[in-house]
Amino acid sequence: MKSLYTPVCCALLGLFLLAIPARAQSPDGSDEDNFHTVTTFGITTNTNAGLLGGFVFRQSKRLDGELFGKTQYRYISVELVNVKHPREYAAGSNNFGGSFLLGKENYLFVVRPQYGREISLFRRNTDEGISVNAIFAAGPSLGIIKPYYVEVSSGNTTRQIPYAQAVAAPATGGRAEFIVGSGGFFQGLGESSLTVGLHAKAALSFELSAFRNNTTGLEIGFLSEIYPSKIVIVPNTNTALGDRTLGNRNFFTSGYVTLFFGTKK
Repeated sequence: MKSLYTPVCCALLGLFLLAIPARAQSPDGSDEDNFHTVTTFGITTNTNAGLLGGFVFRQSKRLDGELFGKTQYRYISVELVNVKHPREYAAGSNNFGGSFLLGKENYLFVVRPQYGREISLFRRNTDEGISVNAIFAAGPSLGIIKPYYVEVSSGNTTRQIPYAQAVAAPATGGRAEFIVGSGGFFQGLGESSLTVGLHAKAALSFELSAFRNNTTGLEIGFLSEIYPSKIVIVPNTNTALGDRTLGNRNFFTSGYVTLFFGTKK
């Protein structure tokens, strides 16, 4: 996943160097893009997730006055992301053809409301060019810890149970149960527990839109997040090395890329 950021950054640099300013007029009569509110939706990927890491809502509203001599915006955002453990990998089920995540006990989904400032570094012309903004934001992290369910088979019957139960009680009624695949995604949602932490991020936003009232772009940044205790996603099973929380964390860092699209007014 980390290799993703090198070609993205190179592509953005190329687009920035190739951008040719236009002379079209913005609503206030100037050549620059002076819209006051930008509302976007997006999909995000990060170094703690797979290719599709989650979904994002963003809104920037222009404020009076300047910050460090630059135009500033009030930045708000809400993210819903999936946080994975680095030891997660898919295992095949012999003779059954299914697959499941070996060792995974819990999902960690995080809802991140964010508030901060967006500072204009380079303002595009109204119809062409690229805007580059710096973003600094922070907020609470609402962690949803959901049990990971697997499908098990015993004879001609199957059922879905938590992975922790499947490996702790491998037999029912004297008959062995075998894991044949992952359970339903929403299975066990009502058994979820919650934890609350804090996060902060710093990013650059590249607005690549070609239409006056629409916008498309990338947000590339770094995020840090902390919780009051370790969140067990893949427990340690070797008691000689430590307790079950070994290898799990309460402090997370990640690089991320968000592709967003929306409107300006």
